Parts: sequence; C-alpha cells; structure tokens
Amino acid sequence: MKVLVTGATGFLGKYIINELTEYGYNVVAFGRNEEIGKNLEKNKKVIFFKGDFTDNEKLSEAIKNVSGIIHAGGLSTVWGKWQDFYNANVKSTENILKLCREYSIKKLVFISSPSIYAGDKNQLNVKEEDAPNENNLNFYIKSKIEAEKKIREYNDIPSVILRPRGLFGIEDTSVIPRLLHLNKTKGIPIFGKGEQYIDVTCVENVALAVRLALENENAIGQVYNITNDEPMMFKDVLELFFRKTGIKGKYVKRNYFLAKFLVSIIEKIYLIAGIDKEPPFTKYTLYLMRYSQTLCIEKAKKELGYKPKMTVVEGVKKYVEHNRRN
Repeated sequence: MKVLVTGATGFLGKYIINELTEYGYNVVAFGRNEEIGKNLEKNKKVIFFKGDFTDNEKLSEAIKNVSGIIHAGGLSTVWGKWQDFYNANVKSTENILKLCREYSIKKLVFISSPSIYAGDKNQLNVKEEDAPNENNLNFYIKSKIEAEKKIREYNDIPSVILRPRGLFGIEDTSVIPRLLHLNKTKGIPIFGKGEQYIDVTCVENVALAVRLALENENAIGQVYNITNDEPMMFKDVLELFFRKTGIKGKYVKRNYFLAKFLVSIIEKIYLIAGIDKEPPFTKYTLYLMRYSQTLCIEKAKKELGYKPKMTVVEGVKKYVEHNRRN
C-alpha cells in the first residue's frame, strides 16, 4: 500500500514515515524542507515531494497512485493571524478532502489536537465526545475545531481523527526545548504545588496509533484520543527530565489570578497592535500549567488495539541519551 504523508519533514511526520515503512508501506512524503526530504529518501520506500499542502496542484501530483493519506501537516503554534491558521489548517484540510474524493482515497487519517478541550478548569479522563463545538481560546484551537468539522462534512470520505496529547521525543522542537529554556532563564512558573495532572505522549506511540487507524476498517468515522496512558503530576514530569539530564529544576511560584489578569491585558495589547510575535505568556499556556487535564484512551485501546510501545520513562531516557551523544 502506498500512503501520502503531509507534514512529512516535521517532527511527527518523520516518525510516522518510519513506522509505516517498517511495516512494509511505501510512502510519498510531502513537505517543505527539501534537505530533510532528501534525507528521508535514503529509505528506499520513500519518495519526497517538496511543496506546500495548501497548493492543490502540487498535492494533486503527489496524491496520484496512493491509497491512503495521513494529514499530519499544519500550523501549530499558540499565536498568529487567523488567516494563516485558516489557510494552513482549515482550507488545506478541505483541499485534501476534495482530492480524496477525486482520487477515491481509501482512508484519510487526520491529526487533530486535544488542545480543543482546553479551558479554565480541571478536566480529568476527558472522552472524545467531550470536545466543545466552539473554543476561541486561540486561533490554533479554533482552526482545529473547524478542520474537524470539515472532516465530518465530507462524510463520504473514509476518515479517522486522532487527537494526540503532549508529544515529545528526539528532535522535538516544542515541548522539551521550551521547558529547558524557561528553566535556564526565568524559571518554570508553578501554580499551587505543581500537582496538576497532565498527559504526555512518546512520539513513537503516536506514530503507532496512526498506523493502527490506517489499518482498522472499523475506525472509519471515529475520533480517538491518544496518550501514553500514564497521567503524571506536572512537577513530576519536569523532575523526571531534570533527573535524567542532571539539571536542577528552577521553579518560580506564581499567583494564578494575578497572572491571568496580566496575561489578559498582554493578549489584548498584542491583538489590538497586530503583533504577530508570540506573547511571553498566553491564556492557553497559563491554563495548561494551572489545571489538570488527562484524556481517556479506552476507545483507542478497545477499537484500534492501541497499546503504547514506549513508556514515558523509556522515552525520556532515549531523548537524553541521544542529546548526550549529539
């Protein structure tokens, strides 16, 4: 089976390709980074197409002769212009859906985000059906909700939606680097005692879930949360990384209500002034660090046969050992 992977040169995309080719799939890797793309082609089962997935002509060329599509590409950040998020996450998804229809694609797996659950409250064991119809906390969240709506609108396309939580692993450019940078500079803000429960997920496990969603016919039309199934307290996750790396954690206790007031003002200033650069702190980040949020993955375990192949401790160890060697 030949599969197209968008966002192929991104963090998750590369792991998806490794998982698929390991199990005998041929992959058309679609991405913008030509250097990484050429490196992907060292795997004889991979063909690289350089392009932007908002470009229908390029996508159409890449989609020919594939049976399945993994749409893992998109704009993933907490700040920016709505039009940019709309083009990258909503319009591009609709473009892909139209091409799925045109080329009779057998399965589309769409990588969404559990960020859509985010809110000013604790949420434990969140199920897929708990997702709100609207969430305007930031444009990224809004665009992911709109993209999921597009998937449901095109209900003639055999599709599956995955919501993987807190990805980390080798070559992660977001979660771990941000925390390490904060620890090195201002310190990591702690609200309360840092005992909020969170989920993180080894990127290898997300790639596994993608393959299972692709292969399981009963998954069509379904949505699945994906995590490591190991809820941990926020501070415990940090301490695990710091112990393995030999770094001393630098924590700064903050007053949540004061922080929320200041962040609200900062966001308004940035919006009014049209500043594209990400603010030093956002409501979304504040909610992540203040409240518990864990996801229920019973549906994925039962229907996909999903079972994480790497524990959080193993994932951290692998990340640290790689960084020491490089």
